[in-house]
Amino acid sequence: MASQISHIVYAKRYFDQLEAGKIESVIKINRDEFMLGCVFPDIRRIDPKIKRRDTHLCFDSLDLNFSGMTSFRAGWKFHVYCDMRREEILNKYKFYETPHTTDIYNQPAKDLEDEMIYEEYDNWEKLVNYFNNPPFIDSELDFDPAGYYLWYAMIARYIEKKPDDKSMRTFLLKQPGLLKNLDEIMASIIELRKNEKVKTILGKIWREMV
Repeated sequence: MASQISHIVYAKRYFDQLEAGKIESVIKINRDEFMLGCVFPDIRRIDPKIKRRDTHLCFDSLDLNFSGMTSFRAGWKFHVYCDMRREEILNKYKFYETPHTTDIYNQPAKDLEDEMIYEEYDNWEKLVNYFNNPPFIDSELDFDPAGYYLWYAMIARYIEKKPDDKSMRTFLLKQPGLLKNLDEIMASIIELRKNEKVKTILGKIWREMV
């Protein structure tokens, strides 16, 4: 699985490949709504009523076929596809054989990847504004709509600038399931930053995603 900045960069890679004619889409995609969808599934991190199976185990197949889907739903499926594809890439490079890469549900490696590839996306300001005022799109999940707006506001704050220790900690603090491990996560990030092999592999993921 990846964190939110990485999912956005993966989506940009997808659109770049579409524009280059290297892949095709069977639906006409609204890019803004696709972006909403591609960071939606991890809303479960702030709402205990939403389980991982509700947002990550809800598609019959994990591929880039978005036939019959809305742009939001396509982005949602793309998120889950990328989580699977990311693990394939990391396993190919034997990433998890390196110390600290499996610490705390692999969270430190996800956060470091966000930091490393932030500059691969070039229009954060527009996305921040959009996430601060997102249209409500019914996901058919049972949760308080206030949580929907809170989740996107949290992401908007997180993506305003390249992540650093302070902004990472702030974003993680708002995710109840990670609170008890926060100091350990931050310590592991610092250790991973020192490992050139780790950074080399993390830097490959977005290029190989699509």
